Amino acid sequence: MSTPAAFESAIKSIAKSGSDFMEVGVYLLHRLEELGVKSLFGVPGDFNLGFLDLVEDYPGIDWIGNCNELDAAYAADGYARIKVGSIGAVLTTYGVGELSAINGIAGAYAELVPVAHIAGFPSKCSFVSVIASNLQGQRRVRYHAYAQAAELVTYSQTILNDQSTAAAEIDRVLSDCVIQSRPVYIALPTDIAHTKISSERLQIPLPRIPAPNSASSEAAVVEEIVKLIEESQGDVAILVDVGTVRHNTVDEVKAFVEKTGFEVYASPMGKSIVSEQHERYGGLYVGLLTRPEIKNRIEDAKLIISIGAVKSDLNTGNFTTKLETVRTIELHHATTKVKFAEYPGIGMKYLLPKLTAALPPLSFKSTQSPLPKWIYPVPQESTETISQSWLWPRIGQFLRPRDVVVAETGTSAFGVLDIPFPEEAVFVSQILWGSIGWTVGSTLGAALAVREKGSGRTILFIGDGSLQLTVQELSTMLREGLKPIVFILNNNGYTIERAIRGETRKYNDVSNWDYTTLMKALGDVDGTRSKSYLTKTKTELDTLLHDEVFAAANLMQVIEIRMDKMDMPYVLKHSNKLVGVE
Repeated sequence: MSTPAAFESAIKSIAKSGSDFMEVGVYLLHRLEELGVKSLFGVPGDFNLGFLDLVEDYPGIDWIGNCNELDAAYAADGYARIKVGSIGAVLTTYGVGELSAINGIAGAYAELVPVAHIAGFPSKCSFVSVIASNLQGQRRVRYHAYAQAAELVTYSQTILNDQSTAAAEIDRVLSDCVIQSRPVYIALPTDIAHTKISSERLQIPLPRIPAPNSASSEAAVVEEIVKLIEESQGDVAILVDVGTVRHNTVDEVKAFVEKTGFEVYASPMGKSIVSEQHERYGGLYVGLLTRPEIKNRIEDAKLIISIGAVKSDLNTGNFTTKLETVRTIELHHATTKVKFAEYPGIGMKYLLPKLTAALPPLSFKSTQSPLPKWIYPVPQESTETISQSWLWPRIGQFLRPRDVVVAETGTSAFGVLDIPFPEEAVFVSQILWGSIGWTVGSTLGAALAVREKGSGRTILFIGDGSLQLTVQELSTMLREGLKPIVFILNNNGYTIERAIRGETRKYNDVSNWDYTTLMKALGDVDGTRSKSYLTKTKTELDTLLHDEVFAAANLMQVIEIRMDKMDMPYVLKHSNKLVGVE
């Protein structure tokens, strides 16, 4: 997240240049840097090359060229998830480039991730000449079709075809991106990118947080919630979901948890937002898929306070959560629900501190009783086959504080859910949108963000089928000097799909690659920047995980783990029963 000091430094840099004017493209880069962007992802194309000249000459942002636009969008998504309060940014060219990226942008929209999609457009002059030569206006329709497509998957959009309004439009759209935590779309015509405009607006920082709640309405809501908490005698369960982190309300939630001492649980998308080592943390709630020792504690609470909920299928155990409205308070980005009443415009960012302050010191008996420790011991199994039930608790022992764990939609994401994370470790997965292959690009973005923040290791878990969609971005990580640990679960195809249908069908098969030689083909010709391993048994993998040199992650590492194709984690194994799939 950009700091006031960083913003002031940028302003001083502008003043030092002695110019009151700058190119529209440079103005855009200043605003991106102000929002914490230090890496810009994308692919060069005819209509963004002029802007790319400005990018390469701009000292505060590095250009990260990707293998394709879809991966670039995934990378911007992963980058934004790790740099909470900042945004991700991706640059494509007009038409073919932006359409290639659109699935990645759609996933970011669905999962509340702030990404700025910048598309290089034909120049305004060439567009006008096309219209003049085409009285039917067919080219006009085509010119705007891509922007119209972007409207479906972005919160706000702009085509910067007027230099007099370009700065204001950039400010409007980027503010929407960070405040609403949604993707936005900026079309930048080639001639406008180099047109000079006043830099005066840069003296005022961009708005970063929503407008304050109505004081009187907020006070009434706080009073009502305090009353319900007192009536419950402290039998309260807090359920934290992904909206909390997307709307930069994590600190407010932690302060509320600390003061109240209420039990706190997380949804799958909310995993790792609240420390899983906290004494009042009870585990994951996934509806009927919740482990029995956890399920009743939250569902039977007299009052449930749900914060930042996203009610998607996998996030709710296929909509089997049983949180009765009459016992539930929902806090969201722009609204609050208290039982059956809704209060639009009362957002959690401002409400939570007022609620925390309004509560007297609590000493309910229910907040004093210890919670069962959420643990996941490594089972003693008689065979050397690496099973899902053995792998994930063993990985849990391998994790360290501040690790960033990226898990692919599939057996990886379901398996990681069960691992109690160490302090400050972060979980990243695309549980709602579920685009297979998303994690490779996302790991690139996450690893860059981790390096910028000076955080811990970046660890990817991905199946062989998913990897084959986007494998080429491993080469970008290698080129950028990143050092992720990449675990490839080789279970001979799409196990998550076999769990749904077609257990023995050809459509769930993939080619079996030699994964240990991948990195040489992708750029590490002399083998000095990466190392690859093959593990077929528990002993082989256990020995590797115990190796301190391996665990130090001082170079990029790829580990192929051979697994049975029909073995799957607990949650995945039971989820199909809920949707009637045989």
